[in-house]
Formats: sequence, structure tokens, C-alpha cells
Amino acid sequence: MTSAAIYGVSGHRLTAEERAFFADARPWGFILFRRNVDSPEQMRALTAELRDSIGDAQAPVLIDQEGGRVQRMGPPHWPKYPPAQAYLKATNDLLTARELVRLGGRLMAHDLKSVGVDVDCAPVMDVPVPGAHDIIGDRAWAQDPATVAQLGRAAAEGLLAGGVLPVIKHVPGHGRAFADSHKELPVVHADLETLDGWDFAPFRALSDMPLAMTAHVVFTAIDKKGPATTSKKAVKLMREHLGFSGLIMTDDLSMKALTGSFRDRAEASLKAGCDVVLHCNGDLDEMRAVAEGVGKLKGKAARRAETALARIVRDVEPLEVLEARGRFDALMSGKLDAAKGPDVGEAQA
Repeated sequence: MTSAAIYGVSGHRLTAEERAFFADARPWGFILFRRNVDSPEQMRALTAELRDSIGDAQAPVLIDQEGGRVQRMGPPHWPKYPPAQAYLKATNDLLTARELVRLGGRLMAHDLKSVGVDVDCAPVMDVPVPGAHDIIGDRAWAQDPATVAQLGRAAAEGLLAGGVLPVIKHVPGHGRAFADSHKELPVVHADLETLDGWDFAPFRALSDMPLAMTAHVVFTAIDKKGPATTSKKAVKLMREHLGFSGLIMTDDLSMKALTGSFRDRAEASLKAGCDVVLHCNGDLDEMRAVAEGVGKLKGKAARRAETALARIVRDVEPLEVLEARGRFDALMSGKLDAAKGPDVGEAQA
């Protein structure tokens, strides 16, 4: 029976221990990082091996492929993509930027699909405020909610057209955080009206997307006791106020914003209303603890998972790859090295 979890792996191929664990735990899906990426041939072998380990040829395989600082597949085998904020700067025109962002998403989908990856943990829909921690920074499309919503939708549409599911993140918003949730728990004190008009707006605008990832951030206006990931009030807000009906996955349970045992973290997330938990670093002992805290993927969560996977396009939009890549590179000339900010490295999303 499929469990409500997504797990990472340690290297380029599965170990015997990992294969045995996955066969027993039966996760819904898997997530890959730079430590798992070597070559196209190796990636195709690994994604096939992951699906074979649980006997499910349709199991989703995820990756963080935003561009800029967050790009797990890169040179020499795959192109380098710019950070999100570079698109509008390159074009200085929203309409042209939307077309370019969609093209970038379609090209990324081509790269991912060709090696067996069918879910991209992107686009980032967070809207930074002045003085916020730059863990989001240039990963954001712009500095205002309306533009973020438009460019984020363009990216999502490009991915979907190429047969890859987008994951909007980090709901209900990480742009106002003055700390990096990979290292500590951010606490946001803004009132609900302010959050609603700024942080929440892009997520509401993309509430029709199939998948979303939570923010390990406390919003005192929603729930003073804990981060959105483990807050029933926050998940209820995502569903009822933001109108998101797709599958909600946690951000990485191994991030330091969360406390308690890994079993406790998994149980608290699912109890709050998340559909699936995400554990990224490939540590088998931690994954075994997570597995103790998750049960079968069932009920509404299972239906949301099924609905999400049904949106993977099998007959993808035609793409003349060389022509499209040349057009993209020409428009983005000089912007590919523009990424700035702290590294968002292994087992971090």
C-alpha cells in the first residue's frame, strides 16, 4: 500500500538497503538532488530503478529545478538557467517576460522528462519584502504579488505543457521571513489583512495548480503555536481561504525550522492536514523514523494525489528544442550568471 511520503536517496544508484526500505515503505514518490545527478544515462537508470523498487511505473520523481541557485541538473549535460528575477530584468516588459518564462519552463520540462523526472518543485511564489532573508531573494519572480502571480503561472504552464507537474511553493508565503527555515524557525508577525494582500495573493491566483509545498514559517496572525506545515489552522486557510484543492506536501522534514523526532514531525504534518510528507537527505535512519509516523495514502489525500498525477500530459506540446534553446539563450544573454544569495544546497528546497 502506498504511504504518504516522498523520500530522497543517497547517491547515483540505489543501495541494497534503500531498495529493501522502499519496497517495504512504498512511498508515493521520490526526490532527487545534485548528489544523485551524474549523466543522462545514469539519471534514466536511477529513475527507473526507483519506480521498480516499489513496483509502480507511474510513481512521481521530483527535483528542484528553478534555475539560478537552485538547479540540480546543470552543465555539462544540461543547460544553465537564470534565477527567476532575471527574466523581467532581461526583457523590461511583462508580456515578453511571460513568454520567455513559459519557454524556459517548457525547456526545463524537456530536460526533466528525458531522464524520467516528472515533477518540478517550482515555481517559487513567494514575494520578498524589504529586509527579508535572502534565502528567497532572486528566486522570486518580482517584488510585487501581481507580477509574481503572472510569471509564476507562465512557468507552471510551460512545465505542464512538457509533461511535468509544477509545485507552487512555499505556501502560504516565505517572502516575509527574516530567517532561513533551513537553519531556524522564522516567525512572521504581520496582520492577516497585510498577509492576504501580499503574501497569500500569488498562491490564491494559482490555486488551480496540482501540487503545493508548505512553508516552515510561523504566522502569528494564523497560529502562534507552530509553523504552517504542522498547523491545522494554516492548512485550513490554504484550503478554504486560498482555495487550493490540490495535493499539499510538506517542505523537507529535516530542515531545522522543525523540532521533535522525525516520527513526530511526520505525524504532526499529516495531522495538520498535509497530504504527503517530504524527507530529502537520504538518511536511512531518519527515513525509517518518518515511515513510523506516516500511514497509508488514503481518502481525500489519495484522491488529490491521483488527480494531480492525472494532469501529467503524455502527448506533450511539440518543441523544436534547438530553435527554442537558441531563442531562449539569445533573449537571456548575459543573465545566466546573475544568481545571488545563499546556496540552497543538498536536501534543501
